[in-house]
Amino acid sequence: MSLISINNLTFGYDGSYNNIFENVSFNIDTDWKLGLIGRNGKGKTTFLNLLQDKYEYKGTISKNVDVDYFPFEVKDKEKLAIEIVNDIAPNVQDWEIIKELNLLNTDAEILYRKFNLLSGGEQVKILLISLFLKGNNFLLIDEPTNHLDIETRNNLINYLERKKGFIVVSHDRNFLDKIVDHIISINNTNIEIQKGNFSSWKANKDKQDNFEMVQNEKLSKDINKLEVASRNTAKWSNEVERSKYKTNNSEKTIDRGYLGHKSAKMMKKSKVMEQRIQKAIDEKTNLLRNIDRNDTLKIIPLASNKTPLIVVNKVQIKYNNESIFKPISFEVNNGDRIAIIGKNGVGKSSVLKLILGQNMQYDGEINIANNIKISYVSQSTEYLKGSLKDFVYNNEIDESIFKAMLVKMGLSQSDFDTNIQDMSEGQKKKVLIAKSISEQANIYIWDEPLNYIDILTREQIEDAILKYKPTLIFVEHDETFIEKVATKIIKLER
Repeated sequence: MSLISINNLTFGYDGSYNNIFENVSFNIDTDWKLGLIGRNGKGKTTFLNLLQDKYEYKGTISKNVDVDYFPFEVKDKEKLAIEIVNDIAPNVQDWEIIKELNLLNTDAEILYRKFNLLSGGEQVKILLISLFLKGNNFLLIDEPTNHLDIETRNNLINYLERKKGFIVVSHDRNFLDKIVDHIISINNTNIEIQKGNFSSWKANKDKQDNFEMVQNEKLSKDINKLEVASRNTAKWSNEVERSKYKTNNSEKTIDRGYLGHKSAKMMKKSKVMEQRIQKAIDEKTNLLRNIDRNDTLKIIPLASNKTPLIVVNKVQIKYNNESIFKPISFEVNNGDRIAIIGKNGVGKSSVLKLILGQNMQYDGEINIANNIKISYVSQSTEYLKGSLKDFVYNNEIDESIFKAMLVKMGLSQSDFDTNIQDMSEGQKKKVLIAKSISEQANIYIWDEPLNYIDILTREQIEDAILKYKPTLIFVEHDETFIEKVATKIIKLER
């Protein structure tokens, strides 16, 4: 066992008004299995980079163990997968590599294929086993489950359950529950470490938030009273000052010196009172707690008297005249929330694109009711660029509603001034989701909407769907989300 000690860590990017971390201190046991959580943009990846000494910072980070980061860049992707493993862990035997792959329920034949010809899930497996086989290191694993299907995620869970000595950034609640024994939470005002998995952390967090909300409400009322007192004191002070210059309608001589002296004393007294009140306001404001308010998002679906809205009958999508999955049949009625699941590459996104009217080869029938308005969230964010204002204009959406949704999902005013291409992947996804829920539609079609989206926002989206009951067809690999939201599940099989 060894420790990674963080003492008085302070860090902010050049040009940024606020520091991301301010005098943060805690210790990490390198035998722990830690889940790192927090809102998008709160500094999770930044923290991992600081542990790798990639940035200059104030304070100290002491560690007597090497750290390795996942995912790392493979420079020569034409190499065989086994060559990639041997480059990273040169002293391991072939039987050790095969053993690791067996733990991932993966055939050893992938070792003898070029890395660039492996699927995304297979590449994840090769990179992970390489780092664990390297040994004597502490792993920083950054969002390994993005784009992975449910089966591959479960294989990864089974593998990491047997490992120790890592920090994993993930927004998949089921994944975190099964593999971690500690949670690092990056909150609004601090970083805290708590023993247990995500569910135990969430239960404790909810209890703490409920208590602190009561305290916050009282503090907010106190602050409001003090602010009123401050305004009244300032008003009184100004009136005292003006009194020096008032004329007297009587013929008595005004002692300007006396009035000036009296006024100065009263002004001084009022300023002292103002300062005391402001100090009290600042003190109480600093007591406001670390609560992430889970404000409800709003969806306003368009009602339709048409039923069913969509009929899919024995549909098979084809590539090069070959069917890629067995025939599927289902109906979409008002209020249905249909999850389309299956292995990576089986054609889930293609089904969505077929419904959207994109040209592709298929057998079977698909009928869509006339004059149906569809709102779409794509899997990719690569095409996003320019300012949010341009995005609003080009997509003809209500700017005030759109930005209100983004604020509720954790974006700040400074984020509004950032070009979309410079945002984090999580923030880009939030832009697409905010656009969709800002639109009135009969059917919402979402393709892996939760990739890179933080847990709190996932819960907000779930709550909105359950409250407003839109008709929804979606592809997603987050089992918790599917369990909470889906009314029907369509599984694609080869």
